[in-house]
Amino acid sequence: MEGTGRHRLALLKALGDNTRYAIYLELARSATPRSTAEVAESLDLHPNTVRPHLERMRDVGLLAVETDGRGGVGRPQHLYSLAPDAPSLGLEPPPMPLLARLLAGVAGSAGVTPEEAAEVGREQGRRDALGTGSRRPQDGNTSMSACVQALADELARLGFDPAVASDDEAVSVAFTHCPFAEVAQSHPEIVCHLHRGMVEGFVEVAGGANVERFGTLLDRSPCRVDLSRV
Repeated sequence: MEGTGRHRLALLKALGDNTRYAIYLELARSATPRSTAEVAESLDLHPNTVRPHLERMRDVGLLAVETDGRGGVGRPQHLYSLAPDAPSLGLEPPPMPLLARLLAGVAGSAGVTPEEAAEVGREQGRRDALGTGSRRPQDGNTSMSACVQALADELARLGFDPAVASDDEAVSVAFTHCPFAEVAQSHPEIVCHLHRGMVEGFVEVAGGANVERFGTLLDRSPCRVDLSRV
């Protein structure tokens, strides 16, 4: 957990400066990557003021940068956007929450069952575990603590702000923030079970633990998953 804590601290320090926070909000609201000049113009700042703040946020993993050399003279310009795992602060481009609500509505109207939604989530969870290198060792001897650590890191990356409580044989991971809350409240039978499947698929590949129970929005607040040792 220490690595996750240090990472969060670095992000908070980066956003603690008023100018950087304003720049971050500007990029969070934008549906497309923005250049230094575009950000500076939007905030009525000089580009030389904006540039080091952008670089600082990129260094701590808040921003992604791409190079655009189309049609320009001189050096290609850098275009900045939020990194895929950066906190969105609830300011995703408006079409994304709308699309999520529409897709959940379509799935509900089509009669998609909670278990069908969970199976889609499991496939994603398995891919996520493989992508983070959390694959069960060949001898099958993954420890429960390693599995919980990997799951907590993945949940933190997704924005669930996990809180872990444990005893000798069982662990509970509470989700103190839900990035899907708005859609989940309207369609818990779809969204909560997609998330359940993601957790189950991740734990299946990581090994070392079993999912004993997944408490959804309908069961408790905060939602949580209970794990037991294999």
